[in-house]
Amino acid sequence: MVLVPRESDSADLIRVRDLTTRFYTEEGQINAVESINFTIQKGEIFGIVGESGSGKSVAALSLIDLIEEPGRIVGGEIWYRNPDLAEMVADATPDAVDGAYVDILQLSEGGRHALRGSTFSMIFQDPMSSFNPSVTVGEQIAEAVEVQRRASANPRSTRARTEDFSLVSFLLSSALPSRQFVTPDSKDRAIELLEQVGIPDPAKRAEEYPYEYSGGMLQRAMIAQALAGEPEILIADEPTTALDVTIQSQILQLLSELQDETGLSIVLISHNLGVISRICDRVGVMYAGELIEKGDLSDIHQSSVHPYTQGLLDSIPDFEHPESSLQPIPGNVPSLLDSEMGDGCYFADRCPKAMTTCREKPPEFTVDGDDDHTVQCYLAREAYDPAKALEDNIDSEEPDATASTMNREQLEHSPVEFDNE
Repeated sequence: MVLVPRESDSADLIRVRDLTTRFYTEEGQINAVESINFTIQKGEIFGIVGESGSGKSVAALSLIDLIEEPGRIVGGEIWYRNPDLAEMVADATPDAVDGAYVDILQLSEGGRHALRGSTFSMIFQDPMSSFNPSVTVGEQIAEAVEVQRRASANPRSTRARTEDFSLVSFLLSSALPSRQFVTPDSKDRAIELLEQVGIPDPAKRAEEYPYEYSGGMLQRAMIAQALAGEPEILIADEPTTALDVTIQSQILQLLSELQDETGLSIVLISHNLGVISRICDRVGVMYAGELIEKGDLSDIHQSSVHPYTQGLLDSIPDFEHPESSLQPIPGNVPSLLDSEMGDGCYFADRCPKAMTTCREKPPEFTVDGDDDHTVQCYLAREAYDPAKALEDNIDSEEPDATASTMNREQLEHSPVEFDNE
């Protein structure tokens, strides 16, 4: 299969620089996301993959400013390309503007919140717990549409989302039809969104409650709700978790079709490399809070450098060659407590190619001079030398060269999820 990257504008839509998020707990400081860098281009699907506990979801929540206490974004920049927004905030926060780009982390809290829904939207992991069980699905999607419409009517006001709808207003709207918050137009739009995501008989389904939906239908409804504000960037956090293989494929196909139809950019979070391989243009591999390898899909599958990336590939069964033995990654994801994290490569104690050099933190290298393929691993600079093997790692022997490595076509149709918990 020939890998053809999706066409996109040359300018990046999002530029993330040294983003760092930490949690301050009674046990100590947890370095959940540590100085990650990546870009999101307009009209592309960027995937972030890694084991559970690697920091993927925290990175996604940081991007949309949904980190709650005791967590905090403590450093970095998120540059968003929007000439109109840049002009709007230039006088009040000149340091937050660089040409057509705005560092949204330097905006006020209200300014950052105003970007949710209209610019950034998110599909959360568990749709069943994300919907209110006492309100119909259509009503909840219509509320999201209405909020965005009211905000758009007065975009300069950070209170536009709620200025006409307090708790008292909500109670009155529940009792008095004349005080309804959601307008008929928003309800009609909710039905259109349900139809857009493939819900059959959307007008009838809009009147049903979440418990009357199957898991796949509820996931589609959550996608509809995420599209209510017509966002530029959709973050999908494990959108296929707990779904059977057939439904997984349908959800991924839906996301791909929505991207083609609307031109939105998608950040897909998953621990399943088969899922990432289905629809992503570029991939970032995450481990212990760091993006340790980044590149386009062919880079990751055909010329990956980091042993962790190769380990993820080798952890997936090869159904065309069932006689091939799996090569699971030994050990577990390390603790992210600051007091327990070492100074060198965090993967060194699990790495079959760890060398004494790995006791020092590896910088980010380009691979074969390709600025779009980067890796935090000394193997990009020097070949593995068994004489320099790190003695205290789990497995200092080089992995079997006959280990199964699946190509992209095999990965696309693989239903198996890996999760080295």
